[in-house]
Amino acid sequence: MTAKIRVFVPRDSAALAVGADEVAQALQAAAGDSIELVRNGSRGLFWLEPLVEVQTPAGRVAYGPVSPEDVPALLAAGLLQGGEHALRQGVTEQIPYLALQERLTFRRMGVTDPLSLADYEAHEGWAGLRRALAMDSAAIIHEVTHSGLRGRGGAAFPAGIKWKTVAHAQAAQKYIVCNADEGDSGTYSDRMTMEGDPYVLIEGMTIAALAVGATQGYLYVRSEYPHAVATLNEALARAKAAGFIGDSVLGSGHAFHLHVRMGAGAYVCGEETALLESLEGRRGIVRAKPPLPALKGLFGQPTVINNVITFASAPIILARGAQFYRDYGVGRSHGTLPFQLAGNIRHGGLVEKAFGLTLRELVYGFGGGTASGRPIKAIQVGGPLGAYVPEDKWDVPLDYEAYAAFGGVVGHGGIVVHDDTANLARLARYAMDFCALESCGKCTPCRIGSTRGVEVIDRITAGGPQQPQQVKLLRDLCDTMLHGSLCAMGGMTPYPVLSALNHYPQDFGLSVPDAPQAEATQVTQAA
Repeated sequence: MTAKIRVFVPRDSAALAVGADEVAQALQAAAGDSIELVRNGSRGLFWLEPLVEVQTPAGRVAYGPVSPEDVPALLAAGLLQGGEHALRQGVTEQIPYLALQERLTFRRMGVTDPLSLADYEAHEGWAGLRRALAMDSAAIIHEVTHSGLRGRGGAAFPAGIKWKTVAHAQAAQKYIVCNADEGDSGTYSDRMTMEGDPYVLIEGMTIAALAVGATQGYLYVRSEYPHAVATLNEALARAKAAGFIGDSVLGSGHAFHLHVRMGAGAYVCGEETALLESLEGRRGIVRAKPPLPALKGLFGQPTVINNVITFASAPIILARGAQFYRDYGVGRSHGTLPFQLAGNIRHGGLVEKAFGLTLRELVYGFGGGTASGRPIKAIQVGGPLGAYVPEDKWDVPLDYEAYAAFGGVVGHGGIVVHDDTANLARLARYAMDFCALESCGKCTPCRIGSTRGVEVIDRITAGGPQQPQQVKLLRDLCDTMLHGSLCAMGGMTPYPVLSALNHYPQDFGLSVPDAPQAEATQVTQAA
């Protein structure tokens, strides 16, 4: 019997949004039993989605973006043999966008069937967990600490220290909580992981559970991610049936049970204590700290809270050793980060690179400049509450300390590009308005400051003799929000506002900068 040719069509939400299901149906209908159709995760080259790959002796060959109408011509041109066609992108791994990356956490992304346990194990899956099972708690935590892994949700707090705190806490019950409430604009690496490689997240959380002595875990996923929720639930069921989680992890006697919970659409629940409130069935309102969640978290018990990429980084650290991971990056920023290119960008997508490259390398070398073809004016880094980075900072290495030094944040790695038609005063106003809408309302600087901030920006842009006084008032207001807010919701809203005011004063109707104060220094976010 002739072996079937393997053809890959992504099941990622981004690919589905542009017709991947229809392309898969068209291929199956036209090629019939001659192909084995695999629904893989996305490679993260979103401008080429739906990206169809075919397995050939030379490797997997990519074609994209493919529409259902393209299928007959592709098959006629020899798609199943990797034949030439206008949509042929070459051997997938040799596409420069991919070949120039350093994929550690995302090394399986787009390569495997996300729900296949056999695929996952064939690509180094569970190797980290198996090694962790042969180690004691202190040894696991030492590996994570020595690797230099810091929280990938934005705060960049050392993961090993957080795990050690929970491990040393005395309690009958401990929890592992994954913050998958990925609400920042221009970010999608968490979603891609949950949809395209869910077992790496399950493995990472299980390693954390072994490290701290937790037996229960929760994946808190934003409600806007239904495909991720469905994939996670199926992956959990398969992992439990195979013994990777449950009453006895791989027969070790260690119990770890994982559950998926959906959020209700509140941005503030990306903050770890508001997330815990929501997870416990209450309204998502920020808690005052101390006590820290590591000591008194979910249901009042010691809790490890990290985001998706933090947990997903643990398996390769345990599998290959701390030093392997630590050797990537610069300064105190070790390892890699999946940067996500969005906004007005020609080649939007995911780029996993070691810390230390620059924005210019990202948006031009990988992103290809703006989609509009116009000059780039500003780049927002770190989500909707991240600073707008002007051109004189585009060559600063992307690492946590270098960005904090000029009032920026690397955050979750979201990069949103704006061309020269963007109005930074309007974008600053949007940041204040966003904060007013999404504030939990617990603290006055955030609740009232954001509302007054919108009004003050409107008065500045209206001009008039009171404009200088209104600028000073806006700066004072930002200072109050920065230093007086309970969490990063209000504490980070000054970042985009001050960066817009300092670097793009003309958009506010100001002729020259008015002796700007030092921009906001980095504040703590949920890790």
